[in-house]
Amino acid sequence: MSEYRYLRSLSDPDHLPALKSEYLHRNPASGLGAIDPPPRILLLYGSLRERSFSRLAVEEAARLLQLFGCETRIFDPLDMPLPDQYPGDDHPAVHELREHSLWSEAQVWCSPERHGTITGIMKAQIDHLPLAYKGLRPTQGRTLAVMQVCAGSQSFNTVNTLRVLGRWMRMVTIPNQSSVAKAYEEFDDAGRMKPSAYYDRIVDVMEELVRFTVLLRPYAEQLVDRYSERVERDLPVATPVEAAGIAVTK
Repeated sequence: MSEYRYLRSLSDPDHLPALKSEYLHRNPASGLGAIDPPPRILLLYGSLRERSFSRLAVEEAARLLQLFGCETRIFDPLDMPLPDQYPGDDHPAVHELREHSLWSEAQVWCSPERHGTITGIMKAQIDHLPLAYKGLRPTQGRTLAVMQVCAGSQSFNTVNTLRVLGRWMRMVTIPNQSSVAKAYEEFDDAGRMKPSAYYDRIVDVMEELVRFTVLLRPYAEQLVDRYSERVERDLPVATPVEAAGIAVTK
């Protein structure tokens, strides 16, 4: 993936110090569908700080997803412009984000809570993902997991907002979610998450994301097949024979 400028590399992908492996299903989607080819997961975070807890949480999630057999990409929003800052959103970071979204089958969104909601960095990334792009749908039909990190006590404002956005982007948002309170206490000096109920919940969420992604994979296109879009694209469903039958019954 060296051709991509805006992907973060994942350090120590096989090192999971907070995980109790004896309690883990290595294939959480067993019996629900094939894990091959590997599910493709795009992960977005919402802070540009050098020690960004939303990024660190996303990295922990990516390590778990790779352990489960998924392929992951973590998008780096460092150079992301504001929406409408460039005519036609013609910026390399925007183009690449859209390409990664089209590549993905599922996504993970994690934002800090700022003033009771998501950050501008998080919203800018989502705003740069149109419902339709060059005849394609960058988000429609993909599964989505939402997470947040908090500076203070636990809150769910941000994950609730992310759920609204996921529904608006026509994504299948999974039931489980993660909210990490006092995130500054939950990561060690190396940026790795300490063992805790908060870490265990992230494991839960990633297991569930893999399950829903694999379960829905064979039906993804059918689930987002819309009458209004068939009309717009002039794609009749009925064959000539069926159409003739309909005409006769009238």
